[in-house]
Amino acid sequence: MSLGLVLGGGGVAGIAWELGVILGLADAGVSVLDADRVVGTSAGSVVGAQVTSGVPIEELFEAQLAATTAERSVDFDVDKLVEMLATLQAESLDPTEALRRIGTAALAAKTVTEAERMSIIEARLPSREWPDRDLVITGVHAMTGEFCTWTRDSGVPLADAVAASCAVPGVWPPATVGGRRYIDGGIASPTNATLARGCSEVLVIAPMVDSTVGPGLEAELAELGVAARSAVVVPDEASQVAFGTNPLDPATRIPAAKAGRAQGRVEAFRVGIGLSL
Repeated sequence: MSLGLVLGGGGVAGIAWELGVILGLADAGVSVLDADRVVGTSAGSVVGAQVTSGVPIEELFEAQLAATTAERSVDFDVDKLVEMLATLQAESLDPTEALRRIGTAALAAKTVTEAERMSIIEARLPSREWPDRDLVITGVHAMTGEFCTWTRDSGVPLADAVAASCAVPGVWPPATVGGRRYIDGGIASPTNATLARGCSEVLVIAPMVDSTVGPGLEAELAELGVAARSAVVVPDEASQVAFGTNPLDPATRIPAAKAGRAQGRVEAFRVGIGLSL
């Protein structure tokens, strides 16, 4: 058996919630920390880098409960982003062209500098070295709309890959990786679950699953075929409340982490039975 752990996008709240879910599962005897492949998109890229760093999950979780943080408060209108994506979908554009248009807008947006953003990203990472694990991080080329992935064999710094995967268009600056600019991998798909292909079991922990430009999580799991058993954990009602209206708000960290842990404990039986964990 091989386990693929897919960690989706969801902002600062999503990072805290995912760590909480993983710890909650472990509290109930279901550990997913030895997954054979970890796929991280946006917030999930941060969590993926953290849980493969060797730092105990308890310590990672406790960091989310700290009163102080390097995170920066920014305005983020989820409805506006969804409206823009819906408009692009209505035009029936080729997905790559839709992503290119979003990337063009992101390049023109006024944001903090890349250096300022990188200081936030680096503060999230327990290590700036790629783990000796199969960690896959996603992004989108801002100028061409091309979907891309990075691993330890890509020859790029881990922090650069994470910064790119977390570069929410219009909110954070597109990140430079190898001389090219990239935006949030979650714009292509909130989960990019097809990257778990080859794993016999797949667990998706996803703060958000609504389709962006891609086909959606259900279609992604279907593409994996019947050879892969899967389980999906999405925010329950209490977790949704903890996320609030702005998942990029650092104030969501503590409630989202606690809600995620509580939900993980509840979900453990279903996940464990569904995936033979």
